[in-house]
Amino acid sequence: MSAIFCGIDWAEGHHDVALVDGDGAQLAKLRISDDSAGFHALIELLVRHGDSVDDPIPVAIETPRGLLVACLRATGRKVYAINPLAAARYRDRASVSRAKSDAADARVLANILRTDRHTHRPLPDDSEAGQAIAALARAHQDSVWDRQQMINRLRSHLREYYPAALVAFHGPGRPGLDSPRARVILTAAPTLADAAKLTRSQLRALLKRGERPRHGIEAEVERLREIFRADYLRQLPQVEQALGHQATALVRQLDAACTSVAQLAAATEEAFLTHPDAEIITSFPGLSVLSGARVLAEIGDDRERFADARAMKAYAGAAPVTRASGRSHIVVARTVKNQRLASAGHMWAFAALRTQAPRAHYDRRRAGGERHTAALRNLFNKLLGCLYHCLQRRTLFDPDRAFTSTVDLAA
Repeated sequence: MSAIFCGIDWAEGHHDVALVDGDGAQLAKLRISDDSAGFHALIELLVRHGDSVDDPIPVAIETPRGLLVACLRATGRKVYAINPLAAARYRDRASVSRAKSDAADARVLANILRTDRHTHRPLPDDSEAGQAIAALARAHQDSVWDRQQMINRLRSHLREYYPAALVAFHGPGRPGLDSPRARVILTAAPTLADAAKLTRSQLRALLKRGERPRHGIEAEVERLREIFRADYLRQLPQVEQALGHQATALVRQLDAACTSVAQLAAATEEAFLTHPDAEIITSFPGLSVLSGARVLAEIGDDRERFADARAMKAYAGAAPVTRASGRSHIVVARTVKNQRLASAGHMWAFAALRTQAPRAHYDRRRAGGERHTAALRNLFNKLLGCLYHCLQRRTLFDPDRAFTSTVDLAA
């Protein structure tokens, strides 16, 4: 194992590098640029101090992302992403004067590895395919969130001058403002005055361009005509026209968001289905191709990443936290967790309730006095543990083995 440790304090335009030995003495420091020349200068510095393929010098840095981190991981060395808050506490150990510099921060990061390397875990050694799926799945999830924000903005705007559009498209049992039907009609008729002028033939043509309603085009035409010709509060004509122009712009942005969601979903599904873990993950109840891709994106395909199933559960926020001090002993839900995995897990457990074994597990937890959220989180905890063992053993999900015994409610 290398007796040299590297710390990198990264910034947007440059990075400060520090090397320390096993006794904490600083061997070298260097400021490198954030480009290819800077990266090669860093590698040359590491090589001069004993770096080799068989014994690479480990690196500590305060971010798990970026080109520098990706290139360092590609060299096969261990890269440790240190939480900036933790690094700040280590800084106080070295100096109480509150002095701070980029070079000193790089030295602090190197010393973190020297003294407490065993308490930190390196970035996972995920495959190239696994990293690509992670990028696509996270981008798709972000695009879904962006689409919802655009829907909320459009909804709030329509409330200001065009309540008929909300009656027609927004709410339970209605297609939604993001539906092709709603977007086509709002583009053609951005104001109530325009909508009231639409004839049956025009509405029929617009619906054919958007999407065909389940209950038939003619019934939808009559429904929309009745809504658009009803009596509503109105803005002044010129004000309504101006707000209509704004609505048109918002609909265009919503169109782009919906297109991004569809394209990223297709790319994510295509990449995920070629991964060797896809068959195992989608064998679990409640996991589709997209939700399975999100789970794989967050847990990765490095089987050494988690020491055991409990570590994966803690990472996902499925395992509770015990706080005991004196006579106080409480068990609470975990708040420090991978939020993306926790979000995917909530939907996973909820969807799994459609199958018999997970539903029985959930019902037993509810009968034991747990609330819906706690019982759902416990089901996610159970399924995640099963997923860990299935991935380790390369076997598909078996409900008879996963839910064999009665759940111990005190566990």
